[in-house]
Amino acid sequence: MRWTSILAIYTLFWTLAAFLVMPFGIRTHDELGLEKVAGQAHSAPANLSARRIVRRATVLATVAFIVYYQNYVHRWITIEDIDISSWLGLVK
Repeated sequence: MRWTSILAIYTLFWTLAAFLVMPFGIRTHDELGLEKVAGQAHSAPANLSARRIVRRATVLATVAFIVYYQNYVHRWITIEDIDISSWLGLVK
């Protein structure tokens, strides 16, 4: 696998991981007992930390990519192992 492919696939894993970890640990102003700004949405986060999201996403994406790459190298699960037609009942 070329390094450009590795970078592109890791970027996809990281983006997915960022969206997955983003809502964890977020609290609203009401939950933290803080004063709201006039016109502020009730669901606006009060403790959003981009650094925490980046750190969590990087760890999750790295672990997921390592598993993906190991599967790519060792061929644990191949496309032949995933027979969707038998799941759908198309093959008798």
